[in-house]
Amino acid sequence: MSLWARFKRWIRSIFGGAISALEDPRLILEQNIRELNDQIPKMNENIATVKANVLLLQKEVRRNEQEIERLVARIKAAIQAGRDDIAQQYAIQLQKAKETLARTKEQLQYAEAAYEKALQVKQAFLREKERKIQEAKEALRAHERAKWQAKVADALEQFEVGGLDQTHEEMVQRLREETARSEARLELALDSVDADALKIEADAEALRAAELVRQFKLEMGLLEPEQKPALESPAREAEQEASEQSRETEETKTIGRQRTR
Repeated sequence: MSLWARFKRWIRSIFGGAISALEDPRLILEQNIRELNDQIPKMNENIATVKANVLLLQKEVRRNEQEIERLVARIKAAIQAGRDDIAQQYAIQLQKAKETLARTKEQLQYAEAAYEKALQVKQAFLREKERKIQEAKEALRAHERAKWQAKVADALEQFEVGGLDQTHEEMVQRLREETARSEARLELALDSVDADALKIEADAEALRAAELVRQFKLEMGLLEPEQKPALESPAREAEQEASEQSRETEETKTIGRQRTR
């Protein structure tokens, strides 16, 4: 191996790794996509040039064909006029025109084939461009997903499950204790209420309400006056009995409080 070849290999070994480290695959793929899209106008321009050559050759063929028709007509006219010398001159021009037409047609054939080939190349390039762009986009999307997954992995690695569980259990236990204390207070409050006294008071209230309704009925003439003593006596007796029971209950509660003190 020559000294120059060894030197170039040494240069590549030094700067090649540095360049690879600096390359960002995402940015390079995005640049490749832009370059692929930029090639379309250039390709269209080249195809337009090939198409223009085809059109020019087609016009040249038509001119040559018209020239041949004109020369044939002149040759026939010269022969009819008895001017073979002039007919011979036109015959030479006709021969050259036919040769020119043959060459032009051959060139046109090659130009048309080149144009068709250019269109095929363009279609193939467009398909390949689309495939490369889709491939690059998918790679970019996969790269973004990988970055997000890496962030999730970092978050999970830094996640302290033990500390969270400990705090969770502590808060749940505190809520349970507060709930138990509230339930105990409610039970104590219910125990301190005399249910019998409340029932007696409710019955007395019902009797008073019945008496009021009966008074309204008497005023409205729905009850006979003679029925009043018969209805009043039980109601009053029940009311008095309820009042006495209420007083006895109150006295019992007062005695109980004094004993507690």
